[in-house]
Amino acid sequence: MRIPVSWLAEHLELPEETTAETLAEAFIRIGLEVEEVEHLTQVRGPLVAGRVAEIEELTEFKKPIRYCKVEIGASEEGEQKLQNIICGARNFSEGDLVVVALPGTVLPGEFEISSRKTYGKLSEGMICSAKELGLGEDHDGILVLPPGSADPGDDAVDLVGLDDSIIELAITPDRGYCFSVRGLARELSNALDVPFGDPGTRPVPEDDKPSRGVELRDSQACSRFVLRRVTGVDPTAPSPWWMRRRLALAGIRSISLSVDVTNYVMLELGQPLHAFDATKVAGDLVVRHAESGEKLTTLDGQVRALDPDDIVIADDSGVVSLAGVMGGESTEIGDGTHDVLIEAANWDPANIARTIRRHKLPSEAGKRFERTVDPAVAPVAAELAAQLLVRYGDGTIAPGRTDVGEPKSPAPVTMPLALPDKVAGVSYERGVTARRLTQIGCKIDLGTSDDGVGLITATPPSWRPDLTQPFDLVEEVLRLEGYHTIPSVLPAAPPGHGLSAAQRRKRAVSRALAGAGYVEVLPFPFTGKETLDAFGLAEDDERRRTVNVLNALESDKSQLTTTLLTGLLDTLQRNVSRGHRDVALFHIGQVSQPSADQPAVPEVGVDGRPTDEQIAGLLAALPEQPTRVATVLAGQRELAGWWGKGRAADWADAIQAARVVASAAGVELAVRNAEHAPWHPGRCAELLVGEQVVGHAGELHPKVVEALGLPKRTSAMELDLDALPLVERRTAPDISAYPPVLMDVALVVDASVAASDVVEAVRTGGGELLEDVRLFDVYAGEQLEQGKKSLALALRFRAPDRTLKQEEATEARDAAVKSATDRLGATLRA
Repeated sequence: MRIPVSWLAEHLELPEETTAETLAEAFIRIGLEVEEVEHLTQVRGPLVAGRVAEIEELTEFKKPIRYCKVEIGASEEGEQKLQNIICGARNFSEGDLVVVALPGTVLPGEFEISSRKTYGKLSEGMICSAKELGLGEDHDGILVLPPGSADPGDDAVDLVGLDDSIIELAITPDRGYCFSVRGLARELSNALDVPFGDPGTRPVPEDDKPSRGVELRDSQACSRFVLRRVTGVDPTAPSPWWMRRRLALAGIRSISLSVDVTNYVMLELGQPLHAFDATKVAGDLVVRHAESGEKLTTLDGQVRALDPDDIVIADDSGVVSLAGVMGGESTEIGDGTHDVLIEAANWDPANIARTIRRHKLPSEAGKRFERTVDPAVAPVAAELAAQLLVRYGDGTIAPGRTDVGEPKSPAPVTMPLALPDKVAGVSYERGVTARRLTQIGCKIDLGTSDDGVGLITATPPSWRPDLTQPFDLVEEVLRLEGYHTIPSVLPAAPPGHGLSAAQRRKRAVSRALAGAGYVEVLPFPFTGKETLDAFGLAEDDERRRTVNVLNALESDKSQLTTTLLTGLLDTLQRNVSRGHRDVALFHIGQVSQPSADQPAVPEVGVDGRPTDEQIAGLLAALPEQPTRVATVLAGQRELAGWWGKGRAADWADAIQAARVVASAAGVELAVRNAEHAPWHPGRCAELLVGEQVVGHAGELHPKVVEALGLPKRTSAMELDLDALPLVERRTAPDISAYPPVLMDVALVVDASVAASDVVEAVRTGGGELLEDVRLFDVYAGEQLEQGKKSLALALRFRAPDRTLKQEEATEARDAAVKSATDRLGATLRA
């Protein structure tokens, strides 16, 4: 909301040295968000009032151009100085007062005015619009000042209010009362402890006679409905300059006196108004729900099909207004309207919010109604609007006022007097709680409980229906006292033993993967049926047994994920789509694994603490949530350059990532062939610790890659971290100071034999002297029999206490080869 400082100051007794920045800081201090402070004094140089003395129409150009002679003040000899100015606007006449920027003036945007020849004439300045002066967005015509408001040559900076400032605030939904000068001025009064004159308490003359009959068929949808009629309004009467200026600074365009008055009162008091042409309203009004099939042509010219949930105002001819949102075209205020019917009503916020979204009709009025409007201010707002039409439109207030409905008053709230002190941890001065609650409009009653504790009962004002419980009152006290008065003291950390073994393992795994070139990401833990279908999971796959999320962030991802790959692959696809082609990501997180007989979540009320049985039921209803680690790779694993051609990431890198995890966790990991969606059946390995399968790694299935829009040959690994044995203490390895003996062997085995089985057999047969086995080549071709392959292994032998002899190493090598021969039928390749 944009609001001029001068308008706020009208209702406050502010010290002379108060600046816009002072007010902005006060707003921030009490919890309101200030988006911008804008100073209007952006005009430099001679800006004066001028009277248009003569207008010459230049008709020889494509668009209408006017050559004006403007009086800008008397010379030393007492004669009026005339300035020749070219202007294209048509909304002013000879004799009108305008704002003139003389040569040398710099307007907002660093637009400097100078004398120049244009359209064949010399233009010595510019006649300004409101937008050009920075007073608003209205650029339709020249700013015409009221007659007699100034003399030619007078300084226009003070005249048009360019010495003012604007504060723009972002009002949160819980503070609807701040969508008005009345509410904001009250907040400043509380923050600065200065007197405040409430414009919402203006006296309303008593008038029991209704101006027009009104029937409320739904008292919940409309709690109060006020009508006031003004006759004899001059439809040609202009809005006063001060009103147009305030509306412009608030971001609202001036239209006509009747419309401007309703907008002005809305900004002043926070009560939206609607003005009907009374001569077009047929009979009494009825406030009701729309009937099926009804339509309304709204003021924007759109024909809208009404919903039975919409609240409407109807007369004998049918629906004439979409309540609280927009009026109907049939009763619109027109150029000839002289009989105005002013409506001030209070509508149900939830209903207005639904109507706005259903018809896509946001408006300033709807913005206020959906955040709650003070029902007590409706007759004051209608009366103020009527008086303004009388004052500036020469109208007459018709006898009678319609005021139907009984708004519900906020209920009293009782709390211990010292509760704010207890919550904030601050000992406030005596009387602070009562004083602050009184400032926001509460009626206070002090008392004592049966056990001698001081109590305070606050009855919230009509404009604060959000105050319903003791902690709402506590928040108001702390807010007005200042959050900065609450000390920031960290609680003492309880004694402990540092990180648990599981936490240390998780950190070690994270560091190891980062050191291996992977980047950690934190994807959302949600998935959907479409993703699981793309994974090619069987219908009975346990990963399809998920937990549904209420009010999910995305409708197509409304289930807790059972695998980390869903989020990782989504992140991979997003990175690739943004040009990152070489990607290596990892994530450590929990997945949900509900069992087939998962108990239902018990219903627990909020009226008290859950029982032990209810807590046990809630815990039993939680699914298993093991911690997993997963990686995905795509593109080049080793980049190409002057050093070489580079290498694309493949299934072996995914398996190596699993080995990195196992090494960091201090466990031995076995690898063997497997088929497991969503991996490629011929390029998938299952990861084992002992005989337990703890994960899978390899290249994703081409159909999965295509369905998810991933790069070709994308590889992934997922491993259950909780399934790994927890190594509490890892001893440092024994490092021998003696030199190793290096030997290579090539073993020929059947093509169906897994390389990991050969390595394991060699490792077992080599005994204690065999320090390491590494597969460095696989060959299958013409030099071997059909169905055979050759595995080249690098063996490293070393003794911990002596220099190993060649004979000992050869003996250990032969034992390793024999072990592979006996177990797998391997033969030594010549």
